[in-house]
Amino acid sequence: MRSDLESTLAPLFQENFTERGEIGAAVSVWKDGKEIAHLCDGFREKGKTSSWAPETTIPVWSATKVPAAVSLLLCLDRGGMGIDTQVREVWPELKAAESGLTFRQLLAHESGLPALAIDNRASILDHNAVARAFEQQAPYWPPGETHGYHPRTIGFLLDEPVRRITGGQTLGEFWLSEIASPLDLDFRIGSLTPADLENLATAIPPTRLLPPPAELPFYKAIMDKDSLPFAAFASPTGMKTLGDINKLEYLQAALPALGGVGSARSLGKFYAELIREDGFFPASILAALTTRGRTEKDLVLQVPTAFSAGAMMDPMEETGQKIRSTFGSGSQAFGQPGAGGSVAFADPDSGIA
Repeated sequence: MRSDLESTLAPLFQENFTERGEIGAAVSVWKDGKEIAHLCDGFREKGKTSSWAPETTIPVWSATKVPAAVSLLLCLDRGGMGIDTQVREVWPELKAAESGLTFRQLLAHESGLPALAIDNRASILDHNAVARAFEQQAPYWPPGETHGYHPRTIGFLLDEPVRRITGGQTLGEFWLSEIASPLDLDFRIGSLTPADLENLATAIPPTRLLPPPAELPFYKAIMDKDSLPFAAFASPTGMKTLGDINKLEYLQAALPALGGVGSARSLGKFYAELIREDGFFPASILAALTTRGRTEKDLVLQVPTAFSAGAMMDPMEETGQKIRSTFGSGSQAFGQPGAGGSVAFADPDSGIA
């Protein structure tokens, strides 16, 4: 029997199919740690032969970034460190860390490493080569002085410290053993099993793109192959189209910036657990995720953005008014969208995830 909330959401959810050409989708809503609504409809692939079910999983692209950030935050906590620990204590070879870069700044996209120089771009499938490239890379701005979204590189910048702190465990392995398995989350960063692949939906690139006017400067900039936005989305090399995420080599590569695969319910439950009082995670992790950093023009996305130490937040005017509201009405709301239409968030003020 449908809840009142599901009945309210159902016609809005169906607009994705009737007005926007959606093929398959799901939404999961949680309140104070309990799921209060779940809707799914459509199909798992363009041929429309397999129905979308509650257990259907799909690549969520950048919505992977908060699970990845929380993995590093938990790893730091268990290692007796925190977000104000300097990165060079863990990764002394990193050139950008020489000036005192902290994990708070790293997690908030302030490291100055949103891209690798064109003559220093290793394959996205070769973690060790990318890590060595970072060690040689001069930052694009003095770390900590401004910010710019790290669409691809942030995954390696989170993964390498986890490997060093744990003695070799990848971030995807840490996520699975220390977070996903204890919380029974159907969400993986690499290491997909045959059962996972059976429930997997195909991520289908859009046939047209109509960006809102505020985002036009970004789309103009990314057309310039000499621009920082272009470099940020082109390095490390590989994965040239949105459809590439469906290839097994990328699904299994455990890419923390964009390679997560999961269900709407699993992401909703994860965010609900982050804001649950006396929940699974140390209180310091929620504090890191809900403390807004600077609001200013993002050097990569070309619009005002704001980040906490691990998540996106809605940018705010000096008056306290939100410039745009993506993650909820509360001032502490945080989350992350991903290519293909995925988005996950939590609003501690309302208890909603």
